Amino acid sequence: MAELTCGQTVALWVGSFFDELVRCGVRAVVVSPGSRSTPLAMAAFELSCRRPDDLRVYVDVDERGAAFFGLGMAKATGRPVALVCTSGTATANYYPAVIEAETSRVPLIVLTGDRPPRLQGLGAPQTTDQLNLYGNHVRAFRAMPEPMADARGIAFARQAAREAVIAATDAHRIWESDGSQQVASRACEHLAGPVHLNFPFDEPLKPDFPAADAVASQSDSELDAFTVGRRPSAAELLGEPEAPFSGGASRLAELLAGKRALVLAGEGTCSTLAQAREVAAWAHSWSLLLLADPLSGMRAVDQPHVIDAYDAVFGRDDCPLPEVVIRFGRWPVSKRTTTKIASSGAFAVVVDAGETRDFNAMTDCFIPLTPLEFIRQTTPSTDSADSVQQAFLDEWIARNNDARARIDAELGSASSEVSASGLLHEGATIRSIIEESPEGACLFAANSMTVRNLDTFLRRGSAPLCAMANRGQNGIDGTLSTAIGAAQEFGKAVLITGDLTLQHDINALSLQNELLSNHSGSHASLVVVLLNNDGGAIFDMLPQASDDPYFERLFLTPQNVDFEHAAKAFHVPYRRANSVDELRRCYRESLDEPGISLVEVLTPLRGLKERLGGFWK
Repeated sequence: MAELTCGQTVALWVGSFFDELVRCGVRAVVVSPGSRSTPLAMAAFELSCRRPDDLRVYVDVDERGAAFFGLGMAKATGRPVALVCTSGTATANYYPAVIEAETSRVPLIVLTGDRPPRLQGLGAPQTTDQLNLYGNHVRAFRAMPEPMADARGIAFARQAAREAVIAATDAHRIWESDGSQQVASRACEHLAGPVHLNFPFDEPLKPDFPAADAVASQSDSELDAFTVGRRPSAAELLGEPEAPFSGGASRLAELLAGKRALVLAGEGTCSTLAQAREVAAWAHSWSLLLLADPLSGMRAVDQPHVIDAYDAVFGRDDCPLPEVVIRFGRWPVSKRTTTKIASSGAFAVVVDAGETRDFNAMTDCFIPLTPLEFIRQTTPSTDSADSVQQAFLDEWIARNNDARARIDAELGSASSEVSASGLLHEGATIRSIIEESPEGACLFAANSMTVRNLDTFLRRGSAPLCAMANRGQNGIDGTLSTAIGAAQEFGKAVLITGDLTLQHDINALSLQNELLSNHSGSHASLVVVLLNNDGGAIFDMLPQASDDPYFERLFLTPQNVDFEHAAKAFHVPYRRANSVDELRRCYRESLDEPGISLVEVLTPLRGLKERLGGFWK
């Protein structure tokens, strides 16, 4: 190969890296503009133009929001999403999303541009030490060399891309669809997570793809800057390894014999309706009640042994407690459930791909399998009919039915009282959105009170929806950006959020232009339903609650934001609903709007404990 220019070298090296990412399953790159990341951004964009069916590039000028936007896409699809940013503080703005991806098991591939070693530690502008920047929060880190376009350099670039995908996905092709409707995140079941590759680039930064194409075609007319260095045939890089459970159904039968047992199904139990039905059928075959967290996907199955009001049942002093608990996925949203289970003294079995995630330190038996692997290896030959377990199941079903009826009655009464004040009740708002959402839509819940209300008011038997939230850190960082990213996988989506959470990520509304202007074809619809109580109402539930001035100043923090003007600034359609009927109408109309739209309702700030406490008794 003739001596190459800097532009040709960069094009061949970075082009082969991105080609390999795509071959390994990456289908989206989120770019935040910057100079030092020019080779990465231009390579991703060039490849997306040449092969638009293989790769899409999104642009978000805010690195913090961009990282959460990518996290949302990866959370919904299970596919790794690549992030591209320049050097300096831009890389630090990825940190919150990296930590969320770590604890929520979401595959992100962070690609940061950097100054070359000769400029490090010498006061060069926009330069900081980016090596191992994210510490132990990433599953892998690689300090990339400066671009090399010889055979060994190209081979290394491709190998680095392969290793990044393998590390981010735990070597599982978890994005494969079984054709069934999605009802939960596809990215939480395996040990997926973020990885970081740091790329030092010297000037000149601009890759020369046309010249690199000419160099590649000298040896083979079918090659271009992206395909050079490909191996003749691509082997399957990511397998689905077998992980047998040595005990099988007979060992499980011994464990359950004569004992009261339940399954605690948290986020990561399953991702599709077919899988949810499979888990429910397995639980039924063992006469097990299944406590279904709203993020588990299991509330898509309308069967009596799928328990959806368990938080209210655990609120009773005479609640029947288990002797054996089998937990799938993370602990549930319901703190009361966690507390009651932890204090029950039950024998605890944790089924997980590789971690107990047991902050209650009560694991007696750890089985390193995914929930689906476990149930497929423990299906009994005939349905279990243990009399002790059957009585336990029947009692729980009866109590769950009673709790459901009481919550519905309480909601009707409470909604009338709040509506008389000109405000809407949180429960009535969320129940209305659930009932009006089309089957197969994505329902993304913000943290704080929203996800807790979702736990209370999302009933099994509703139209199957895909419920998601950022529960890794339970934070409000990047919630809107994450929901926008997740919405790209769905035709219809809704984010239910409070005002402080929306304000925290309000600049994500700028993605409206990116989504509508730069991507042809059908556009996803994301309706942001804002429950605006002008402050942090959740603190009214905590011991800090007080009528003293410090409480409003330090905790309630009213902001008095005009969200209608904020929406207009970003060309986002806005509607205001003053009643439940108006909310239902506004929501239906907004679902037909391409891109992002905002529906605002006002809810009370004070009195949250009294207003919602009756649902949890």
